[in-house]
Amino acid sequence: MKNKDIAKKILNLVKEDNITYLTHCATRLRFNVKDEDIIDLNALSQIEGVLTAQFKNGQLQIVIGAKVEGVFDELMSMVDIDDHMTIEKHKKKKNIISSVVETIAGCFSPVIPVLIGCGMVKSVLSILTTFNIISTTSGEYQILSMIGDLLFYFFPFFLAVSAAKKFKTNEFLALALAGALMYPTIQNGAIHAAETGITSLHFLGLPALFVNYKSTIIPIIITVWMMSYIYRYVNKLIPDTFKVLFVPMIVLFIMVPLELIVIGPFGTYIGKGVAAFVTWLYGINGVLGAFLFGTFRPLLIILGMHYAITPINTQLIAEYGYSVISPANLTGNLAQAGACLAVFVLLKNKERKSGAFTSGLTAVFGITEPAMFGFNLKYKKPMICAMLAGGIGAAYMNYFGGGATAVILPGILALPTYIADHYIHVIIAVAISIVGAFVATLILGIHEESNSKVHQNEMVNEDIHAPVKGTVIELLKVNDDTFSKGLLGQGFAVIPEEGQYYAPFNGKVKMIFPTKHAIGLVSETGIEVLIHIGIDTVELNGQYFESHVKVDQEIKAGDLLITVDKESVEHLGYDMTTAVIITNSNQYQNIELKNIDNHLSLCVEA
Repeated sequence: MKNKDIAKKILNLVKEDNITYLTHCATRLRFNVKDEDIIDLNALSQIEGVLTAQFKNGQLQIVIGAKVEGVFDELMSMVDIDDHMTIEKHKKKKNIISSVVETIAGCFSPVIPVLIGCGMVKSVLSILTTFNIISTTSGEYQILSMIGDLLFYFFPFFLAVSAAKKFKTNEFLALALAGALMYPTIQNGAIHAAETGITSLHFLGLPALFVNYKSTIIPIIITVWMMSYIYRYVNKLIPDTFKVLFVPMIVLFIMVPLELIVIGPFGTYIGKGVAAFVTWLYGINGVLGAFLFGTFRPLLIILGMHYAITPINTQLIAEYGYSVISPANLTGNLAQAGACLAVFVLLKNKERKSGAFTSGLTAVFGITEPAMFGFNLKYKKPMICAMLAGGIGAAYMNYFGGGATAVILPGILALPTYIADHYIHVIIAVAISIVGAFVATLILGIHEESNSKVHQNEMVNEDIHAPVKGTVIELLKVNDDTFSKGLLGQGFAVIPEEGQYYAPFNGKVKMIFPTKHAIGLVSETGIEVLIHIGIDTVELNGQYFESHVKVDQEIKAGDLLITVDKESVEHLGYDMTTAVIITNSNQYQNIELKNIDNHLSLCVEA
């Protein structure tokens, strides 16, 4: 059952107006309710995806297990937060750059298959026309060109849907906002602005610029993000009887002018300034200008500002016969290809591996969106490698008089349009970009989520030592039904003698709960373990707990993970019994418990 369906069933039984407090810990949802008598624990426990429901210490606890945060997020989107209800959400803090990158990558993830498909068609079309296999005036060319441009032309529509899902808001209103960006009045105005001199239309005295939004990314994502808040507020404000009539109307009335006047043109305003700066920088120091533009051009693409550079290239070619700015386009694109092909080598998942190879191949022909947004940006390090390699390649070509004699899709087939003092320098610049990004990515590597499932009939023997010094007991002796009944998986427990908790095996830190009372680990063989320190210690909100590791950190058996002021916690009346749970127990046919005095020895059979 999906998280949304689980959350809906829980809310139907608990009742929204009965909730006074809602939070979650590493394994369960925790409610304070007004009336306990209306809560049917048996019905809650029967919901698919719920392990059990219980009242403990005056709190309704619904045990979910590993999916608890996903179910909590869905509950958050269903309830109205007002003065009568306190909702507490634990989140791992991320810096703003990581959050933005992950949001953009998350919006792209659902459209990657179409992105790759269209990119491949454009690559094939580029080959067919370069070698004069088909004519650019033929019907075949027009149909293939249409197929290749389907996603790229209507990008705002595709991203509107995925962004609406990402921000948990109305998908059809998001599509309507994309429609406003792509409306013929705006698109035709942008196309003919140079001829007519009319660059905008006005709404309440404010200018809405004519901008070509067909391949833009950021405007629609920001627009849908802002709409998610406005829609939620308006939907809460309007009585149920009038929601259908007034909510869509008010949201569109607010958002369409806002996106056309402020959000959409923002990149255009900034882009003009960037274009002027690039021109000035190339005039002062061409090599430095080429390096900076080649390095940061991918960021301009993400922000939709790269289009402001095209008129400069066109003007330079018209006046001087070549453009010194264009080489950065070529080296930047080919560097994205090199980084993505390295991702292909590094990936273990066959499906993602295939996508990375195809995306890298399309980038070689100048279509970088699949590589950039589908893989390089997602894994971060490949993007950095590609940016630097592209910048170095551009600087090298500029130093040796590099330029382009035509405005053409900057890929491997465009090489005949590039010039330098000696043509070998064009080849060297390309090699620097592709090989540099490829090798750097291989060296820095990527973080790929591992598939922890053991292959059929594979045997794994592994010792999971007690993470803390003390008396090891069986789970059934733990004073908490969630652990004692094995609802979260098999394992053991420890009655600790001290407050130092150590890694029970070699592996990696998968999760640290913000209150530090629970930590998730995965061993080198894929065994996933949850160490839950104490019973109900989540209530301490991290007091007396200190973490010595971070998420994704590699660990060795015996590394210090967490320290606890055990005496202070026990003085407050908390049971410090620590559960050690194999959360992916269901992937194994047999987990044998041996030598209970000091550690759990596993003989695992898939």
